[in-house]
Amino acid sequence: MAFKQYVLICGGTACNSGRADEIAEELKKELVEAELQVPGISKDIQLIRTGCLGFCEKGPIVKVLPENTFYVEVKPEDAKEIVNEHLVKGRVIDRLLYNHEQGKSLTGTVGIPFYQKQVRVVLRNCGFIDPEQISDYIGRDGYAAIEKVLTSMKPEDVVDVITKSGLRGRGGAGFPTGLKWKFAASQPKGKKYMVCNADEGDPGAYMNRSTLEGDPHAVLEGMMIAGYAIGADQGYIYVRAEYPLAIQRLQVAIRQARELGLLGKDILGTGFDFDIELRLGAGAFVCGEETALLQSIEGERGMPRPRPPFPAVKGLWQCPTVINNVETLANIANIIRNGWEWFAGIGTADTHGTKVFALTGKVCNSGLVEVPMGTTLREIIYDIGGGIPDGHELKAVQTGGPSGGMIPPDYLDTPIDYGSLAKLGSIMGSGGMIVMDDTDCIIDIAKFYLGFTVDESCGKCMPCRIGGRKLLTYLNNISEGKAKMGDLDSMKKICDAMNRASLCGLGQTASNPVASSMRYFMDEYVEHVKEKKCRAHKCRKLTSFSIIADKCKGCTLCAKNCPAGAIIGTVRQPHSIDQDKCVKCGVCFTNCRFGAIVRS
Repeated sequence: MAFKQYVLICGGTACNSGRADEIAEELKKELVEAELQVPGISKDIQLIRTGCLGFCEKGPIVKVLPENTFYVEVKPEDAKEIVNEHLVKGRVIDRLLYNHEQGKSLTGTVGIPFYQKQVRVVLRNCGFIDPEQISDYIGRDGYAAIEKVLTSMKPEDVVDVITKSGLRGRGGAGFPTGLKWKFAASQPKGKKYMVCNADEGDPGAYMNRSTLEGDPHAVLEGMMIAGYAIGADQGYIYVRAEYPLAIQRLQVAIRQARELGLLGKDILGTGFDFDIELRLGAGAFVCGEETALLQSIEGERGMPRPRPPFPAVKGLWQCPTVINNVETLANIANIIRNGWEWFAGIGTADTHGTKVFALTGKVCNSGLVEVPMGTTLREIIYDIGGGIPDGHELKAVQTGGPSGGMIPPDYLDTPIDYGSLAKLGSIMGSGGMIVMDDTDCIIDIAKFYLGFTVDESCGKCMPCRIGGRKLLTYLNNISEGKAKMGDLDSMKKICDAMNRASLCGLGQTASNPVASSMRYFMDEYVEHVKEKKCRAHKCRKLTSFSIIADKCKGCTLCAKNCPAGAIIGTVRQPHSIDQDKCVKCGVCFTNCRFGAIVRS
């Protein structure tokens, strides 16, 4: 059935947390009310709950088609006006448009800087279809690729296409996807498995979650094609239990695909059997490592095992197994439909295609970003992300999450590809990109990331278990003014040992945030150690607060809010701080209205 208008309501987790569910219900209710004015209007307008539209900073988002009106920061109480003014009377609501406060209201997405340099391949359906309707996916050429593969291509032809496309794994190290498939396909005939790694655990990362929430069938189709190529008849999606919406939509997608005969026995009458099951992870970061993930699927404790043999030779239940992450699999059907030449034409000579990033931190426009490989960090942070808010300066950008490195502003024009990031001491990872400004302390950030990986270490190998804990102790000493200059040399040696000798990727890369921060921000380390000073005032033991008597009005606001009772003084008289009682929380500094409190 064709509708005159479509109202797309972002149904990703971020917008749902902003009451998008309520917005959808209110729109439905107001459309019923509008029937009294315009009989039959509800039959001309379809409301669609979509996946993530990407621009999380401005959510919840409501988009009206075919005019492509893009409403931002919508509230449930705006539903009545959207229906009565826009849908009934055809009047665009200016106050809900992007950039309306600057008098440059943009009706559609074309002029919005956040979208201008993006190329949506993996996210092509996210925000455009109802992820719980298989017909919507089919209407966008969904499952056309598996039909092509099963009816006109041999398994080796599929492997060849993926190999020529240059697609590399989007989950971490960037291993060539076609080569991994070739290893598994070349194993003797017998039981083989296809596994989707959806155990996305990096702080601030939600690329895979959003893809599963917004376009689950793309991942299913990618798994089916991979299964055919390597000779597998069973697939597993290992997804963390903290992703309830992604799990729900995967369950719906799998059920719908089975009902249409796209999963199960004799798919499309070609004799190909393939089915998919979900396995829920308990949130262990180490299970993002492929061998630990396989252990977990098997019902064992998720711990890495030595390689070789690699999973493509001996994986799940000792059978050949291919493991690809969500983003890698979401590319597969697009490559089959459009040809390997199309995909190889996107990006750089060495790194083809696009990459999805979760852009977060101290940046004006946080959200989900998909850009061609080779796009620079500057373009992402400033052109797409809108720069650093509140007049602050960029200090560093962390790529690759806890396993990545901190990159200083000097390298903003570095093109994003696997080789370039590796030279800077960072990695692509699954796509987390966290921006830091001049109010952030490098040592504090390094402590955060290292503390995360220390907590998530399985403890199986000593370089990771002992090295990570020792490195964290050094960082704590630095932030408390207890470190010596010789400690910095010891830290470098531990970083190197962890990188060389750890059993799996978690331990091998856990020291990256420390090593990269020491490489580029050694002056801050030395400042902390020698001068016992934290320029960002984030290390409490190195920060002190004092009151300038000439500026203090004796308003007592600081004393009333001090949790330690450390501020002394009477009304309308200058106050002072008892340094022995002060806990360095900064509440007084935040509450002072006269600039009388300084920190050093």
